Amino acid sequence: MGTPKEHVEEIRRNKFSIGKEPNPLIEDLHQAVKNLSIELYTKDVHFLMELIQNAEDNLYSEGVNPSLEFIITSKDITATGAPATLLIFNNEKGFSPKNVESICSVGRSTKKGKRSSGYIGEKGIGFKSVFLVTTQPYIFSNGYQICFNEKPCPHCGLGYVVPEWVEEKPTLQDIKQIYGSGDDSIPNTRIVLPLKQDKVNAVKQQLSDIHPEVLLFLLKIRHFSVREDNEDPKLNTANAISISSEINFVTRKNLNAESYTLHLSAEENGGSEKECSYYMWKQKFPVRLENVVERRMDVEELVVTLAFPNQERLHRGMSSPGVYAFLPTEMVTNFPFIIQADFVLASSRETILLDNKWNHGILECVPSAFVDAFKTLVIGSDQAPVSSLAQMFKFIPMDSSPYEKLNYVREKIKEKLIEENIIPIETYRKKKQFYKPREVGRLLPEFWNILTEASVEGVYLHNLSSHDGRKILSSSFDTSQYDGILNFLGVQQVKFDWYAKCIQSSNLVGGVSEVVYLKLLLFVAKNWGLMFRGSNMMNIPLFKYVSSDGSLSYCSVNDCNCTYGAKRLVHADPNQSCPCSWLISWNKEFACAANHFFMPEITQQAMLRFPHRHTLLEWLANQVHVTTLNVRTFAEVIRSSIESNSKLAIAYAYFLYHSFSKGYLPSWEVATLCMSMPLVDNYGYVNKSRRGFLVPANVSKWANLVVSNLWSNENYIELGKEYLHPSCYAGQSTDYQKLIKFLTDQLGASDIPDIYPPNAGFAALDTQLTKENAFLLLDWIQKLKYRGVSIPERFLKCVKEGRWLKVTVNGWMPPSKSFLIGSSLGRILQSGSVLVDIPLVDESFYGNRIHEYEKELKTIGVMFSYEEACEFIGRELMHRAASFILSRGHVILMLKFIQCQRQSNLPVDKFVNSIRNGSWLKTSHGLRSPVGSVLYDLGWEVASQISSIPFIDQAYFGEEIYNFKEEFKLLGVIVGFSGNYKVVIDHLKPPYNLTNLTAKAVLLIMECIKYSAGSSKLINSLKGTSCLKTNMGFKTPGECFLYDPAWGCILEVFYGLPVIDNKFYGEKIFTYKGELKQIGVGVDFEEAIEKSPSNLPYVKAEVVLLIMEYIKYSSDSSKLINSLKGTYCLKTNMGFKTPGECFLYDPVWGCILEVFSGLPVIDHKLYGQKIFTYKDELKQIGVVVDFEEAIKKFAHLFKQNASQTSFNQQHVKSFLSCCRQLKLTRYRFPADLLVTVRNEKWLLTRVGSYRCPRDCILDGVAWKSISSITRLPFVDDSDNGYGKGIHEYKEELKSVGVVTELKDGVKFVPKCLTFPSDPSIITLESVFSLLQCIRLLMQWSFLSIEDDFRKRLSRNWLKTHVGYRPPDKCLLYDSKWKSFLKPTDGPFIDENFYGPEIAFYKIELNAIGVTIDVEKGCFLVASHLDFLSDYNTIVKIYRYLSEHNWKPEDKAARKIWIPESAKWAYPEECVIYDQHNLFGSKFYVLADIYDKKILPFFYSAMEVRGQPSLDDYVHLWNDWESSVEQLSYDKCCKFWMFMLKHLNTNTEKKLCSNLVKLPATSGNNEIFLLDRNDVFIPDNLHLKKLFEQEKVFVWYPQNLVSSSRCNLFDLYRKIGARNISESICMEEPSLLNGVHLKQINLGNICNVKGLVRLILGFLACSSLKMEPNKRHEAVQGLLNLSIFETKDPVTVSYSLSLSSGDIITKKANRMIRWERQSSKFFTQKMNLQWHSGNPSLIKYATYFSEAISEGVLRENHDHVPALTELITLAFVLNFNNKVIEFLMESKNLQIFNEDDEFLRSVLPFHLTQFS
Repeated sequence: MGTPKEHVEEIRRNKFSIGKEPNPLIEDLHQAVKNLSIELYTKDVHFLMELIQNAEDNLYSEGVNPSLEFIITSKDITATGAPATLLIFNNEKGFSPKNVESICSVGRSTKKGKRSSGYIGEKGIGFKSVFLVTTQPYIFSNGYQICFNEKPCPHCGLGYVVPEWVEEKPTLQDIKQIYGSGDDSIPNTRIVLPLKQDKVNAVKQQLSDIHPEVLLFLLKIRHFSVREDNEDPKLNTANAISISSEINFVTRKNLNAESYTLHLSAEENGGSEKECSYYMWKQKFPVRLENVVERRMDVEELVVTLAFPNQERLHRGMSSPGVYAFLPTEMVTNFPFIIQADFVLASSRETILLDNKWNHGILECVPSAFVDAFKTLVIGSDQAPVSSLAQMFKFIPMDSSPYEKLNYVREKIKEKLIEENIIPIETYRKKKQFYKPREVGRLLPEFWNILTEASVEGVYLHNLSSHDGRKILSSSFDTSQYDGILNFLGVQQVKFDWYAKCIQSSNLVGGVSEVVYLKLLLFVAKNWGLMFRGSNMMNIPLFKYVSSDGSLSYCSVNDCNCTYGAKRLVHADPNQSCPCSWLISWNKEFACAANHFFMPEITQQAMLRFPHRHTLLEWLANQVHVTTLNVRTFAEVIRSSIESNSKLAIAYAYFLYHSFSKGYLPSWEVATLCMSMPLVDNYGYVNKSRRGFLVPANVSKWANLVVSNLWSNENYIELGKEYLHPSCYAGQSTDYQKLIKFLTDQLGASDIPDIYPPNAGFAALDTQLTKENAFLLLDWIQKLKYRGVSIPERFLKCVKEGRWLKVTVNGWMPPSKSFLIGSSLGRILQSGSVLVDIPLVDESFYGNRIHEYEKELKTIGVMFSYEEACEFIGRELMHRAASFILSRGHVILMLKFIQCQRQSNLPVDKFVNSIRNGSWLKTSHGLRSPVGSVLYDLGWEVASQISSIPFIDQAYFGEEIYNFKEEFKLLGVIVGFSGNYKVVIDHLKPPYNLTNLTAKAVLLIMECIKYSAGSSKLINSLKGTSCLKTNMGFKTPGECFLYDPAWGCILEVFYGLPVIDNKFYGEKIFTYKGELKQIGVGVDFEEAIEKSPSNLPYVKAEVVLLIMEYIKYSSDSSKLINSLKGTYCLKTNMGFKTPGECFLYDPVWGCILEVFSGLPVIDHKLYGQKIFTYKDELKQIGVVVDFEEAIKKFAHLFKQNASQTSFNQQHVKSFLSCCRQLKLTRYRFPADLLVTVRNEKWLLTRVGSYRCPRDCILDGVAWKSISSITRLPFVDDSDNGYGKGIHEYKEELKSVGVVTELKDGVKFVPKCLTFPSDPSIITLESVFSLLQCIRLLMQWSFLSIEDDFRKRLSRNWLKTHVGYRPPDKCLLYDSKWKSFLKPTDGPFIDENFYGPEIAFYKIELNAIGVTIDVEKGCFLVASHLDFLSDYNTIVKIYRYLSEHNWKPEDKAARKIWIPESAKWAYPEECVIYDQHNLFGSKFYVLADIYDKKILPFFYSAMEVRGQPSLDDYVHLWNDWESSVEQLSYDKCCKFWMFMLKHLNTNTEKKLCSNLVKLPATSGNNEIFLLDRNDVFIPDNLHLKKLFEQEKVFVWYPQNLVSSSRCNLFDLYRKIGARNISESICMEEPSLLNGVHLKQINLGNICNVKGLVRLILGFLACSSLKMEPNKRHEAVQGLLNLSIFETKDPVTVSYSLSLSSGDIITKKANRMIRWERQSSKFFTQKMNLQWHSGNPSLIKYATYFSEAISEGVLRENHDHVPALTELITLAFVLNFNNKVIEFLMESKNLQIFNEDDEFLRSVLPFHLTQFS
């Protein structure tokens, strides 16, 4: 071939006809080169990339370190006038002749078909890009020194590709000078580019912007540098990039991959070198047929390389490209790794062609490559600890990419990763284990802390990942810094139930120290409401307790909350003296009968030291119902649960005994507990309610005597024998005797003879008692008598009547029928009475001891005397008489027995008394008792006239009866009249038989009255009887008078007064004056006066004195006295008054008569001093003469005046003066007067009302301070009141109850407290005085904060730092508050005002409502927030409230301060977080305002929502609907991403019912809110393109993955958006009118035979499986078409109707139309050229295929797309027969015989030949 220069000349001559005939293609070549250069590159920078790419494709000698160097100089070494020159140096082998020829061509690269050999560029195309910056590039390589010119060559008219040999400038020496080295070191290939004037700065900028990672994926070039050469060396710059090392090469044949670590370094201007290492993963994938493109036809394998930077990427402040096609593109992917592959690039080289199917094939391999690389990084690191693996996860593409296709890659990576075992789990072993993300769960940090401590303490946690099918993420990975990655992979928090399973299986309750255990409980407590309530945590044994057998056991929350049988966990009261172990031990003895179980002692002790004790205890109390018990309350719990368990009841008795013995229970508590102690009775039953109890029968006396429990009906129980067994409880041994004594002391346990007998009998007394039991019974009775208690009636009766006493007659007898009498008298009785046997106590049986119980025997009825024996005989006889009538003989024998006893000088009284009242004596009135019966004789003759007397029946008994007169007298029979007037009176005949009596009868009656002391019966009988003879005939006694010689003349004055006829009755009648008076006869002067017609008013003094004298010496002046009582006969200071109204003055006590003016006092001046000598007589007629009577009248008048508030100053002082006078006398006010004086309201007070003395205060100096804030009832000592003189009566006032001392009057303060309306005038002395009063009241237990006092205290009177306040709104500041607040931060009492002394009244302030405890101040401090605006103070208060777990009870109190707005906001106006920053105008975001430590307080206490809710988002959208027409991308995107994230049925329902507008967009990326009926889904791309400039299509994020985009479209549809394809109205205007048509054959358009065969194969073999006749019919319709061709477009009109009535119309050229009705087929005339680059061909083929498919498949529209695609492909390939065959074969389509026959019949023969 000659020299390089000759070679160039040859090219010029042969190729460009220089020196030969002009080449007609030169112009086309020129235009092609120009168009290509302009079309390919839109930015200047890419010529650099092409040069770098060419350098990478060059060949290098072995041992050479490939490098590429750029130098830009301001020198014009080319002498072209260029302002600057760019030189490129590459140490490749150099240009070959073929390379030169290629660069002189268009589209003739030497690298075509060599992509598989590692070539990354295509010389001959890429190099042409230098013309963008230069007009004349120079190449010096391998002896070639040529240049090209942008301008057409003058010899051939062609630019760009015509080489010219460089003869002069630049010379090699010029180049070396710029390079700065000798001949041997200058690189073999040098390119010199004199830069265009306007490109210098751009080139410099782009050189400086070459990314440091440019070498990353270049296989050859290892060094790259850029230098600037200036006239001034100081301005020179130099940047270098180099690959320093490549290590750790590993080949993985199973993956067809290799990996290595590459170290890339960059140096800038000689500065420090920066370095980054990259883990490189290169993997090969086979090329799939569907991804093959023409430019990569020779490539059989796709090579995907991923670079994972281990440090910060080298970037020099530039954005870091994420996609490389060997060289960087401008695509920033947001991925943390770099993708390198042989992508097909856009002409601008800015991006890859995202729609290119080759690139699709590469991108589909990236997820697999990434996953394989990632697995190798994570799982393959055998020696690396788990903690080092977490950083590998930063390579996961968590952030979305702005490119939708790359988001698809990201989603695919995610899909694959979540199916891979890549997540390290916690094993607590050295061996690492990995699981799929969905199989792994996260834990809360607090729980990790617990697990860490548990692990240190030796808890076995290796099975941590065995719960709930979830493995647990490694603790080194489970931190907040990896939240984003873990969320992306779908690693979720474990379910709430996991914690329960872990705690249960890992022994975290029982296997850790108490401190860790309490932290575990605190973890559960704090997360209870949000996580664990209702979860399985309620079922696990979380709580330790001591079980009934003393072992450590566990229970769950549900165990403690179930309806029946709930366990009750208990703490021992730490404030008691009793150790916790004592109660735990006893609870074991009781077998936890009350279902109360103590937490272990060590747990309780740890709880006391636990810093979060209060929080934990509050949760335990609220959710687990843990309670605190002391010894007393424990006893009460046990007692209430014993039920019927006798063993527990016995143990309970021992528990009380031992607790009392050890001093754990005071005596008063023991007494209270014992009153309700359950006891076990002799049947083994537990008895809780009883009146008393008996000692056990085995050790009792009562059982021997009464056998069974007599007291059962009275609710006495017998203690069971269990109390007698030896016992040992809780390690305490006890003798049963001590227990019995304890019970006896505390409960009064009893035995005979100490027990009180029941009011009942018992059968044992109906049987013969042994001597011992008899004496026991007598001892019992003796003890009862000694105690002075009454013996129950029924019991005593049983003892008396029981046949248990041994007697000499009849064996055994009741005591009441037995006798203990000397034997001699007994024999006399036995022998003397023929009527009754006498039972005597058998002394020979009982011995002399029986006489020791004589009193007791008497008590139970045993008789001891002869008289009693006689009485017994009489009772027995009367008992017989009650059953039958005693015969005459029996009566005579009884009389004779009495007669015999009398004759023997024996007492007969008892016998006589026992029979004298019996009804056994026959009389004229029938059977009667002897008493009252009469033995008749002549003395009874007159008496029988006026009385019916019961005479003994003489006829029955005969004359013999008169022999027993003395015996009859003893028996009560009346023998002889002898003044027995009573008998006459008792048996007096009726009044109608007593008229007109004889004188003897009247005189006898008078005698009867006289000697019967005025028998009322007799007198009453006579009063109404006309029995007295008078001067006016017989009259009743009340009408008669007995004449008196002294005053009888008065009887003569008044006519018509009957006077008794004394001549008839004789003088003896006057001896019966008194008797006559009794029956009503007037016999006295007074009576005469009384019955006289006139009265005695206004009697003169002399007469009064005479009357007094008469009364004084008269033995009976009552009538006169009575006459005077109602007569106005006494002169007083108030005129004449009746005696009953008058008082006689007394010089000693008379002062009481002067207090009030309403007491009539006798005028002693009128009557003289003599009147005082008749004091007694005056008293008789009613005059008050004694102090006692006078004071009663005075008391009544005092009360009357007090009730009428008639007390004046004079009354009070007069009364007090009288009190003072009487104090020195013997006279004292009676109690009732004192009560009246003290209780009546008669003292006037300063408050303007009358009050009783005890409600009054006498003012003094001590009251000065308190009086200014009270309205105390001081006695009115003003001039209008009692004056200051009232103080002289201090002692008298005090004696009647007036309070005179401050200590006695503090009780008034609560009710009289009255604060002034202006609290500022209240002095601190007044406040301290009030507090001192309260202190005194508290000391005397008088303080009671009742409603009235509380109301009075509720005034603002206590000075605080925030003004005056009532006590219940004040706080007392002390040192405990300092860690939270300052005194000025809340309503604290102002110590600056009150001084430190205010703290001395801490207790008193607390009593009236002041809060003194830090823990209890939350409410007041929170209430004070309303008055604050200082942010720092408010924050301090929030921290304080948070620390004390305060929650407002009132919803109105839930307010949060917003400092920016200086206002208070309610919780519903706030959210904790606003993740999307959308709600700044709607809500206050507290995370932006407050420290994160108090955010939980807002959430839990204020109930602020954590995030805006779905409703909030909906309302936000509604606001946008009404306020804006356009919406920003960011807002819209965040809104709908939220909806997709929370998409469910409820979300859809909310949106559908509330959203009116939807986001719509036009082609300019603006977002509009339009009516949802006017927004459409772009489900048809053709229609989308047609209407894309209209605001009709729903907006959606372009980077949204397909699945999410589909979900969003579905949501839009449900809200109201419609598919554009379903909403459009299509119209096809007629082509028959006004359009020039030319009929043609179908063959003019396509290969008809190929088309028909393809259609028949599809109809026959696809899922249609159409019948032959149907197939043929469809094809026949196609063949029958009339084909017309037109030059005009075949348009279609699309109309879209909007809700406003507007219609949007668009027209589109469809090129083809098949009118089915007319069987016409219209086509636009096209100049079709079948080559792949013709877009019109593709368009026409598509429309043609759609029209044919729709026409053939009119009834099977679903199959139109498949057939359309098949026909389109065949059309583009010109229906080539072999192509048709291949298509049908690949789609499994075939032609059947019947189809061949059909074809031959419808097509010409030459068309059927298909070779």
